[in-house]
Amino acid sequence: MLIDMRQLHGIYIVCDKTDLRRGIDGLANMVTHQFELDPYNKALYLFCGTRKDRFKALYWEGDGFILLYKRLEDGRLQWPLNQ
Repeated sequence: MLIDMRQLHGIYIVCDKTDLRRGIDGLANMVTHQFELDPYNKALYLFCGTRKDRFKALYWEGDGFILLYKRLEDGRLQWPLNQ
């Protein structure tokens, strides 16, 4: 497993849609400036696109970021639209 769930300092779901063309720097910048959180705090940040069949996860591993991307082949996520 890439991420040890016991080591997480939190899981944050970014409500509403996110432009999934953003990479590590864009998503980390969004965490810092839009939500005033620290992307380096070993928390897992989850972002969903417009189509709700794909999402990204951002995680600081200690020596670098991990960016995960998941696309569902069948079905859609029920993603929260607001906080």
